[in-house]
Amino acid sequence: MRRLLLLGAWALAFGVAEPLALAAPDEPTAAVAAAAVSAPAPNQQVLLLLRLPPEHYRPENAYSGGYGDGPAHGARRRMAAALAQEHGLTLVTDWAMPLLGLDCFVMQVPDDQVPENVAQALSHDPRVAWAQPMNLFRARGHDDPLYPLQPAAQAWHLLDLHAISTGRDVRVAVVDSSVDARHPDLAGQVVLKENFVDNHRDVPEDHGTAVAGVIAARADNGIGIVGVAPNARLLALRACWQESTQATLCTSLSLAMALHFAITHDAAVINLSLSGPPDRLLDGLLEVALSRHISVIAALDRKLPDGGFPASHAGVVAVADDTGEPALRGALLAPGRDVPTTLPDGRWNLVSGSSYAAAHVAGLFALMRERAPASMAAPSVASVVSFPGGGIDACATLAHVAGDDACARTVTRSMAHSNVRQ
Repeated sequence: MRRLLLLGAWALAFGVAEPLALAAPDEPTAAVAAAAVSAPAPNQQVLLLLRLPPEHYRPENAYSGGYGDGPAHGARRRMAAALAQEHGLTLVTDWAMPLLGLDCFVMQVPDDQVPENVAQALSHDPRVAWAQPMNLFRARGHDDPLYPLQPAAQAWHLLDLHAISTGRDVRVAVVDSSVDARHPDLAGQVVLKENFVDNHRDVPEDHGTAVAGVIAARADNGIGIVGVAPNARLLALRACWQESTQATLCTSLSLAMALHFAITHDAAVINLSLSGPPDRLLDGLLEVALSRHISVIAALDRKLPDGGFPASHAGVVAVADDTGEPALRGALLAPGRDVPTTLPDGRWNLVSGSSYAAAHVAGLFALMRERAPASMAAPSVASVVSFPGGGIDACATLAHVAGDDACARTVTRSMAHSNVRQ
């Protein structure tokens, strides 16, 4: 497998408390993870997309979206090299996107040229499907002291929900920074781990671990917290890297590779706690995911037009943190302030931000996927029952999908017992 350098960066729209860690109980399926990010001037790169003829695609177990290194690929690489020379660029690396029928080449743009202009010039060439700048996305959020109560415990009647559904065996792809799968609240929850950032040691990172804990921290183990879907199974797909305690970045290409992998490895729910500018390559992969009835959840950024991308993509479930501010039209509000969750090295702390609100909804969709009849279409934002103002009625949502009122009856009994104790 050729080694990839993923240059350019997206930023995750999330809050973090302290650095987290990641480790998976199973061996990675391949050196997919030799794909990589360590690169000069990520904002000085473009992605060149060439058509990938279907007959040259060869599915492999080694990694999702394999392709041969034969004459056809060699011809496309020579074409990319020629285009690079014609435009004064440097060909860095390439990666196949067979779900889109494309071969993706990373080009380094000289400092005296503007990537947007270079991409536009390349797109006019009849040999090129399209070209685009490598986009940058950034993490955001706040640290707070740890509190013992989880917001969803009361707001969503979490324990009552778990009497109905725990998300058993539903695969949730956490496309994020490195997840600490050895954390005692996450041990055994990660069934598959891949690194699309670099081929160096996968060091535990804040954001991915915190998001993973909100979704699927273990229940009834006598420590820490409980995830919204404690019996879901996580695909920990490292597409982002922690640049500092306040910045987690990822690239168009690293995210695309992780999405491609999630789609071809049976993810039922994909969590994207990130936001940034519109991206054509990711647009295409999101369309493929949605066409395969995969639920895609994304964090909304109130500071960006239409809530930022990918939250703005039609069919993606956009989620904002419930701060008292109204959500954009069509977006959901979920707990995202002072959320206790997992951190690297066996720690817990409070986090805040729309990243964690999105993680709550990803967990809720895992609960819905477990209870949804096989004949039912994949749960979507239309499946979610909201209170006036945008907050989620988790119990009514689960009842709506399951086709019964078991959750409501459970909550009523729980509240009655609580009143008797008082």
